[in-house]
Amino acid sequence: MDSTHNIVFCLKDVMEKNHMSKSRLCRITGLRFETIQGYYLGTISRIDLYVLSLLCEALNCNVEDIIQYKKKN
Repeated sequence: MDSTHNIVFCLKDVMEKNHMSKSRLCRITGLRFETIQGYYLGTISRIDLYVLSLLCEALNCNVEDIIQYKKKN
């Protein structure tokens, strides 16, 4: 991948906007804490569409609210 581009994870911002803790999001989605933590910190290496759909449903948001493509300056 070209180093002038970047995928940015914004789950933390969406969760804060919705007053949602990681523990509560785990309970609502049934996802493991480690999975949510990976998206929260942006440390995942592969995006799981099923996980994204669960996060979007629980947080009442769109995929682009959680993951954004930003060009580096």
